[in-house]
Order: sequence, then C-alpha cells, then structure tokens
Amino acid sequence: MKNDIQPILNGLKTTAVSLLFLIISLNGTSQTAKTIRYQDQLWVSLNSTIKLSPKWGIIGDFHIRRNNFVADPSFYFVRFGADYWINNQLSAVAGYGHMWVATPVPDQFVYTNENRIYEQLQYSGKLYKTGLLLRVRNEQRWQQKLKDGIKSTDQRFTNRVRYLTSLNFQIFKSPKLPRLMLADEIMVQFGKEVVYNVFDQNRLTLGIQQKLTRTLSFDLGYMLVYQQRLNGYAYDENNTLRLFFYWTPDFTKTRKPGIHHPHLPGDE
Repeated sequence: MKNDIQPILNGLKTTAVSLLFLIISLNGTSQTAKTIRYQDQLWVSLNSTIKLSPKWGIIGDFHIRRNNFVADPSFYFVRFGADYWINNQLSAVAGYGHMWVATPVPDQFVYTNENRIYEQLQYSGKLYKTGLLLRVRNEQRWQQKLKDGIKSTDQRFTNRVRYLTSLNFQIFKSPKLPRLMLADEIMVQFGKEVVYNVFDQNRLTLGIQQKLTRTLSFDLGYMLVYQQRLNGYAYDENNTLRLFFYWTPDFTKTRKPGIHHPHLPGDE
C-alpha cells in the first residue's frame, strides 16, 4: 500500500510547488499603490460525508460567513457531490455548489449568484500520531456581475485550482480531548478576465478539533484569509473566527476504523 500511495503524495507535493511558481510568474502587476482592507469575520458551517457503500458516498455542506464579526452578511453557500473511495486513504469527489454573495451598495446589500462545478482528489492518513490530509480541488465558477450596483445577466467565468495541506496533532494522551489543527490552503485562478489576480487567496488556520460522538465532531479556531481582488492592487485581510461542524455517518455493513474520513476540513 505504501508503494502505491507514494507516487500520489509526490504528485501532490509537486502540484503545491507548481502553484507557488505560477503565482510568481503569472500574476500581473498594477501601477496603482497597494491597498489592504481589514475585516473581522465569523464563519460557521455544517459539513457532511455520508458513506453508503465501501466505495461510494455523498457529501453536503452549508456555510454562512458574516463580516464585521456578525453584523453584515458576506455569503451563503451550499454544496453537494458524489464521493468515490479509490482505497482506504484516497478519494475522489465531483459535485456542484451555489453561493449567494452579499455586495454592499448604498444603504443595502445586493446578493449575486455564483454557480460552481468542482472536482477534487484527496488523501488522508497518519504520520505517526499526526493526522495528514492533502487535497487538490479544481473549480469552474460562473459569477454574476454587478453593473452600477444592479445585478446583470453577464457572468465572469474563472477556473480556480486549490491546494490544501492540513495537519492535526495529538497533544493529550486521552483521545477524548481536543487535537491541535494546523492547515494552509492556497488558491490560484485562470480565465479570460483574470488579468491582475492569478493569485486568488491564501487561508491559514490554527485551531482545535473535538470529537463529540462517533459521527459528530467540530473544529474551532482562527483563520487568516488574505485575498487579492480583481484590480490587482486591492487586498482583503480577513481575521476570521471559524466554527465548523462535521457529520460523518457510515451506513456500510463492513465498517472499519479509519476508513471513513478520519479528518475532514470543510470550506467553501
């Protein structure tokens, strides 16, 4: 099994390095001075992976993110998909997501729509007592445009590639106590209208993971989201309190410990 997995791990590592080089070599530059908008956010979600057979399952997520901590809306997001386990540690997912994005205009918020198709490959395992998750996700996104603060029928298409590395550490002897989580996800995007921001964003997360029951758990922590906007010179730096719940039932008759996604970070 180890010999089968090693080429996959090497490929995922190569992908991460390639993404970093893409950011450096392809990202456009602008003559306008760089500006940063600082925001405080709350991000809450419910993420589910339901195993229906030894090889097949379904996933479903619901996310709410607020700006100014809880005062203003940021987005609402739902996602679902089909999950296929290639082996006990490697899975592939394909699915659809829809986002309602709140854009501030004078005296109100306008909600634009984003339709998204995605594909991903994910490896989860352990290095000694450390949980490891590596994920590559590709997204095709159709984002509704605003014109003078009014929703239009025009859409912006982008293709976004995301690479996640996530670790969780056993810091207490008792498995009933929380584990420490450290994760980083980098995102780059491509498309006809992507000129100045091939680099989309980076998400760095530090927190704890806590198991409540055999099928229910949560993680709580701090996420730093650093995002470049379309014009290339404006950035968002979001200090985010993240609370994610996970429901992972296994309806197969041959349930085995560790096979059903021992570590599931969810995000939009």
